[in-house]
Amino acid sequence: MLERQLHKSFMSDEIVLPEHLDKHLGSMLQFREFMMRYNSALREIRTKFEVLNDHLSVAYNRNPIEMIKSRVKTPASIMEKLQRRNLEISYSSIEENIHDVAGIRIICSFVNDIYEVAKMLASQDDVRLIAVKDYIKNPKENGYRSYHMIVEIPVFFANNKMDIKVEVQLRTIAMDFWASLEHKIRYKKNLKDSENIAKRLKECAELITDADEKMQEINEMISSDANSDANI
Repeated sequence: MLERQLHKSFMSDEIVLPEHLDKHLGSMLQFREFMMRYNSALREIRTKFEVLNDHLSVAYNRNPIEMIKSRVKTPASIMEKLQRRNLEISYSSIEENIHDVAGIRIICSFVNDIYEVAKMLASQDDVRLIAVKDYIKNPKENGYRSYHMIVEIPVFFANNKMDIKVEVQLRTIAMDFWASLEHKIRYKKNLKDSENIAKRLKECAELITDADEKMQEINEMISSDANSDANI
């Protein structure tokens, strides 16, 4: 459903490029075709995760992936990032420097699932791992935790094949809950007592980290008991 909505958005004649962007990137048709590539890459990588989840379900009776979310950056967001980083406004500049035009978020049940699923993806012979940022072992100052990967995957079109970069974020349900609310709060205007709010958000992140660890321990206890019963 989300992919169809994204496709409709970027194929629509109603979309308007931000001011000055059209001068650098040419016609609307060129831009739609460019964004279609990233949309296609999202469909490709989503399928990879769905296949992994299905295989683990059948072979091991477990589904590590709870939810998959995806998005492509808006024209305004692309423009803002290019300008903020003082980068050339061109298609080649976007391809070389903006690695999160296409982004997919994988919501896992447990922290161990994140590392297992990430390893499975990176081991596929048509996936090239470009970069990893582990904000689970090394959280951001505000408490943000997630596992980020930049990967490059091949996408086949009518007359050619292109390698497209996709940002992959893997989180637990608790991490995603915190990040979503923190994002909403952070972008509210005229916040009073922002320092205290930031402090309390970080405290919440620490509580969520503790909950994730305890849930992981409980799951391991249950799995251990199940294996013991199977061996009797």
